[in-house]
This record gives sequence, C-alpha cells and structure tokens, in this order.
Amino acid sequence: MLQDKELLEEILKAMVKQPEAVQVDRNVDEMGVLLSVKVGDGDAGIVIGKEGRGIQALRTIMNTVGRRVNARVNIKLLVPELAGHTRRSEID
Repeated sequence: MLQDKELLEEILKAMVKQPEAVQVDRNVDEMGVLLSVKVGDGDAGIVIGKEGRGIQALRTIMNTVGRRVNARVNIKLLVPELAGHTRRSEID
C-alpha cells in the first residue's frame, strides 16, 4: 500500500509532461500533514486544471487517504515565478 507522499508522487507523475521534475516534501505538525509539491516548468497549469478542479481533486483524494489514519492532509503547490507576470509563488 502506498503512503500519502508516494501516492501523490505517482499520481502527479502520471499527469505532467516532466515526471522526472516532480518533487513532494512531507511535513507533519499539530495541524496535520503538509505535502509541498514542485513540478517542472509549464506543468503547474496541468496540476491546477481548469478552474482549479485538478488540484481540488488531488486534495480530495489525499484527504480520503488521510482519514484512514485520522490525519488531515493538505497539499501546497509551489509555483515558480514567471518573468513579466504578477508574482504568485504559491497556490493554497
């Protein structure tokens, strides 16, 4: 059985154009589990999806997995800065 971090990595690698660039870091604190995600250039839009449906679906899946062990699982997508665009470094 895949754990939360490994499961998210496998799903993301299947979604993006640059699977080798997928990185997931896992941190646990009193609020629950935080999975910080980095993807390759141009892949953030694929992960976010139309109207945020992609990232929301991932969050739903990971929360369902977390419920099995009574843990709240959050995903933070770290988006690289784009030259000439309004800075928005994180999608929460």
